[in-house]
Amino acid sequence: MWLSDVKLILADRIIENGALKIENGMIAEITGSPGQPSGFTVFPGFIDMHGDMIELELEPRPKVDFPMEVAVGHLDARLAAAGVTTAYAGVSFSRSAKDGERRSFEHTSAIIRALKDSIQGLRVDHRIHARFDMTYTDAIAALEGLLEAGAVDLVSVMDHTPGQGQYRNIEKLIGYRMRGGTSEEQARAEIQTRMDNAVPVEQLLKNLKEVSRLCKAHGVAMASHDDDTVQMAKLMADIGAVISEFPVTMEAAQVAKKRGLMIAMGAPNAMRGQSYSGNLSAREAHAAGLLHILAADYHPAAILPAIRALSTSDPDGLVGAVRLASKNPAKALGLSDRGEVAMGKRADLVVVDANDRVVQTICHGETIFSNGSGPRFSAHSEVAAVA
Repeated sequence: MWLSDVKLILADRIIENGALKIENGMIAEITGSPGQPSGFTVFPGFIDMHGDMIELELEPRPKVDFPMEVAVGHLDARLAAAGVTTAYAGVSFSRSAKDGERRSFEHTSAIIRALKDSIQGLRVDHRIHARFDMTYTDAIAALEGLLEAGAVDLVSVMDHTPGQGQYRNIEKLIGYRMRGGTSEEQARAEIQTRMDNAVPVEQLLKNLKEVSRLCKAHGVAMASHDDDTVQMAKLMADIGAVISEFPVTMEAAQVAKKRGLMIAMGAPNAMRGQSYSGNLSAREAHAAGLLHILAADYHPAAILPAIRALSTSDPDGLVGAVRLASKNPAKALGLSDRGEVAMGKRADLVVVDANDRVVQTICHGETIFSNGSGPRFSAHSEVAAVA
């Protein structure tokens, strides 16, 4: 089938009025179109390497658990409506979580296995991003078992001990906890307890080396998370990370790039122009040439407006900004079959109208979302006569 009279956003240029042929789920042909432009624009399907939404879908309120099929089904619909065709669901192992709670050893292990069983047959191509707290030594065995079972597709390592990384500003962390309903006294006491029980540096290094070894053994990419110092960025590069997620400072991002890591930041940050936690702005990183990947983080609908926001300053304009959510994450994650509108690639496409709304999402040649107002598909013979 053919999709014609549309603007095509390729990896290196824009075809103002073009047509593409979809055959067996792949892009079989791309050509110009002499017809009247429809006003629709076709982007490559967005690849989200870090989305935290599944945990909130499973527990939308504290201690309110939703069934996996309900949570995954709703997230699948949200992602498809935002133009995401490949999504890495972020699930976390946290040392501070109690048994059975969200992000605890047993809870996260169960979520990952249940997710892997639930995502078959859904619309979006779902994968698992295991977020591993490097202080959580006891969870390494669980991570190893999940990697051996093929249940994890990406691993990121972080240290959320207060006083460094994302939470280096203690007062802001206290304020954040208070917004969640915790009293100031309780927040300060809990944070101080976590700082007093910090894991020794020697153990952290041992844990990092073991996680790196496991990732390499199973061919799974490893990302660092919330690097805040030059020393931490260097360590993560030395340990084998290939992606630097959400670096906290410009200095850490500069070192990560120099060491060959691809830098990922949140689309909500880029859309709003600032980090909600007061850390490095994605727009500032982009302006400095330090942004390679846009991730949904906590809101997939932010990807398209973030692309638009960055396109005004990107050296390659809209084409360059689109690569941040398509070709670049595909490269970082080893997804050689997708990430751009090109012949021989998967027909993972996002159709956007003149008002910048996603009106249709296509994954492997199949429509997975439509609001009913998208462009018309044509038979080969109808388009071939004018192509």
